[in-house]
Amino acid sequence: MKICIFGAGYVGLVAAACFAESGNSVITVDIDHARIDNLKQGIIPIYEPGLKEMILRNQAEGRLSFTLDVEEAVKASLVCFIAVGTPPGEDGSADLKHVLGVAKDIGRAMNGFKIIVDKSTVPVGTADKVRSAVQEELAIRGDNMEFDVVSNPEFLKEGAAIDDFMKPDRVVIGCDNVRTAEIMKELYDPFMRKQNRMIVMDIRSAEMTKYAANAMLATRISFMNQIAGLCERMGADVKAVREGIGSDSRIGYDFLFPGPGYGGSCFPKDVKALIKTAEESNYDFLLLKAVEEVNELQKEVLADKLIKLLGSPDEEQPLTGRIVACWGLSFKPRTDDMREAPAITIINRLLAAGATVRAHDPEAINEARKIFGDRIEYSSNQYDILDGADALAVITDWNEYRNPDFDRIKTALKTPNIVDGRNLYKPDRMAAGGFSYVPLGRCSGGICGEVN
Repeated sequence: MKICIFGAGYVGLVAAACFAESGNSVITVDIDHARIDNLKQGIIPIYEPGLKEMILRNQAEGRLSFTLDVEEAVKASLVCFIAVGTPPGEDGSADLKHVLGVAKDIGRAMNGFKIIVDKSTVPVGTADKVRSAVQEELAIRGDNMEFDVVSNPEFLKEGAAIDDFMKPDRVVIGCDNVRTAEIMKELYDPFMRKQNRMIVMDIRSAEMTKYAANAMLATRISFMNQIAGLCERMGADVKAVREGIGSDSRIGYDFLFPGPGYGGSCFPKDVKALIKTAEESNYDFLLLKAVEEVNELQKEVLADKLIKLLGSPDEEQPLTGRIVACWGLSFKPRTDDMREAPAITIINRLLAAGATVRAHDPEAINEARKIFGDRIEYSSNQYDILDGADALAVITDWNEYRNPDFDRIKTALKTPNIVDGRNLYKPDRMAAGGFSYVPLGRCSGGICGEVN
């Protein structure tokens, strides 16, 4: 099938590579000249395991190309995916100017029947706006060509996006035309060989499904972070609590790990957008407002623990003269994405408190430099940043941090303090090793996440 994808960002590149991998002819369009030039040369703008290799392979085999030419891409394609950004506005609503701009571009370039697919995360009712934008351009041209608009939300996890696309939990298609639905089924059929996970519904329900899914996952994270805070105060162990509730088949274990709060390009933006959508419908979404508030507070928790552990009586800059080594900068492992990353809030708090901050991350150091510049120190070696530091803060749960050389850590640190924002280590082992260990919500062997 002949496809064009507007947007050479995270979603667009993953979709383009995976569709090409299944034999389709895919043209990816973007307005960023430098990005398209780099992609043509095999330079990939994001880190996602397996993505670079897949893009290069399909480019070499002629199934995947990149262009700035909108008209060329639209005329050569039956299915046109819109996968551009929908950044939050000041009021939290999703900004649709890029989506509607692409819709107008498609309307100006159409040369026959097209299926226009909203792949971007968009509010309920966006398909209607896309349809109107295309119709307006056709009217200006004096044409009355047939087209359909489909909602096909993405459910990709950064760090596992290729597997999620190639072996999806489900593919949601929002469509009001039987013929178009069959074409979309044919497009996704290669990904359904093991089990048919296609769900076809009306367009507005499909648009809502994406927001509802991310809001539910964000809710689970904020809930477990609140449980962890209560466990610290009640002398309970959040790890045991998680096992106890996760074993209930109605609940399950996913997204029930306490941590420094959720971040990334999806959860924060989508929670805000759904709250705003509700407000526009005169509906007060109290639960999601609480989820968002809890998450913002949770991003402060690790810094609070470090200040309590290391701080001086100086109320304004209690960490003056202190060095904190941070493991992890990206909002989650297996990505270099630092959008809304808890590390940003944590490090800014530490800097404001007067600390010297050193940081390591396997992939996100270049992104961190854009945010912090030379205000913090960076190293490509996770142990080098420990020398003479007053504490180690574990922020992101990269595999490299799960089973480190504790003897080396203890020798390098000025004082053997570890504040673990991901509960990677066993409190009993830390106590036996002579560490002052501060996890989240864990009380075991006389060690509690609450700093005494």
